[in-house]
Amino acid sequence: WLAQDKSEALLNKRSTSWRQLDEAERAKPVETLLAAYPTLIKRPVIEAEERLFIGWSRAVQDALL
Repeated sequence: WLAQDKSEALLNKRSTSWRQLDEAERAKPVETLLAAYPTLIKRPVIEAEERLFIGWSRAVQDALL
């Protein structure tokens, strides 16, 4: 997923886990944060038709349904 240039989209900055991190932790690279804190991954992550969909927004629903 990270290789598809979706790293920032994968990071759930609205989560409780994100709010509990201090500024030093938040400044780390996305790859490091997601490895250390898997709960920061925005869900759902759906792989379909060789594409990656992150979250369950109206745009994602329209593309998949």
